[in-house]
Amino acid sequence: MTFFKPWIAAAVFVLAGAAHAQTAPLYQSLGEKPGIAALASDFVDRLKANPRIGKMFDNIKPAYLKEQFTDQFCELSGGPCKYDGETMKNSHAQLAIDKAQFNLVVEILQGTMDARGIPFTAQNQLLAKLAPMHREIITVE
Repeated sequence: MTFFKPWIAAAVFVLAGAAHAQTAPLYQSLGEKPGIAALASDFVDRLKANPRIGKMFDNIKPAYLKEQFTDQFCELSGGPCKYDGETMKNSHAQLAIDKAQFNLVVEILQGTMDARGIPFTAQNQLLAKLAPMHREIITVE
């Protein structure tokens, strides 16, 4: 004899919801795809406007750069996006980027996240996922 046990159904729904919520808390903290796209757009605008680093982005179409950052941040944060752009090593190989320039880009990203009201914990999580890329981006000692 089979009995419907509502508490089992409720537990399954709660666990399924909790599992989904745990899969991408960073993605959610960044505002999912619309929030990440807004972050990427603001970030690119700030990069291009910065007098110390902006010229490095003169030959890159802003819309393309915004799309690439959106996909990359989205994928790194656990979202459903797929970054299929160039590798960091290939895209930065000829740019002669030093540590100071890399750190400036990080500062601009932090300032952008602050301005967008992204929680400090989420900022740190995203930066931690981006940090290992410094080995492929910094090409000048």
